[in-house]
Formats: sequence, C-alpha cells, structure tokens
Amino acid sequence: MNEFAFARVLHVLGIVLWIGGVAMVTIVLFPAMAQLKSAAERTEFFGRIESRFAPQARVTTLIVGLSGFYMVHILDAWSRFTELRFWWMHAMVLVWLIFTLMLFVVEPLVLRKQPANTAPSDPAKRFALAHRMHWILLSLSLVTIAGAVAGSHGWMLQGE
Repeated sequence: MNEFAFARVLHVLGIVLWIGGVAMVTIVLFPAMAQLKSAAERTEFFGRIESRFAPQARVTTLIVGLSGFYMVHILDAWSRFTELRFWWMHAMVLVWLIFTLMLFVVEPLVLRKQPANTAPSDPAKRFALAHRMHWILLSLSLVTIAGAVAGSHGWMLQGE
C-alpha cells in the first residue's frame, strides 16, 4: 500500500469531518439557537451538541495534524515554510494550531473549569461573540482549504 496516499486520504477525510462540522455549527446551529427564547436554553442546547461534536473534532484534528506532519516529512517539504508562495502551508498550520488549542486547552481547561453558577455578564453579547468567532474561524478555514487545493495543484502566487 502507498502510505503517502493513505496519509493524504486520512488528511482530506479529517478536514472534511472537522471543518464540515464547524460549518454546520456556524451556519445552521447558531441561527437555530438564536431562535431559542432564553440564554439558559441556548447554553443547554449548545452544551448537548458540543459534547457530541468535540470528541469527533479532537480525533479529526489529531488525524489531520499527524497526517500533515507525515506528508511534509516524507516529501521533505520543510523548505516550503520559508517561501511566501506556499502561504497556504503556513495557513494550514495556523488553522490547525488555533483549533487544537481551542479543543485541547481552552475548552477543557478554561471554559469547563468555570463554575456552573457563574452567569455571564451579558449572555446575548457572549452568544453573538461566539457566533462571530465561529464565522471568523470558518472563513479562515475555507480560505486555507481553497489556497491549499489551488497551491497543491500548481496555482501559486505570482513573482516567486
């Protein structure tokens, strides 16, 4: 079996599941949650969804990170990180790093450690901020995916 092809398949499938899930949460679930009457309902609903999605997101981000590292190692493509025309390689690492920190550090070690009886100062603002952050991360992810697909098929920035 071609291990590199297998790593690429795992990489792409991981990205589809991970970023597809982020898109679902951002485009479908947040607007649905906005229709709920109270902040408590939104918090409870999001908690139920997040508790099912977070483990899948953690596994897929690990698969994406490991397969990406493997492919860069096998191709000995480390020098691409020194060239601007491979900007999408930097973007992939940045997106992966942001989500990895959120999934493995911020969410479990910071957000879950907050006392349950601590009410947010303004639940509506907090909800809007979370939705806005999801849009920013989804947009960054989609630009990165588009750049990676284009760049890996020879469509590079001019002047390099």
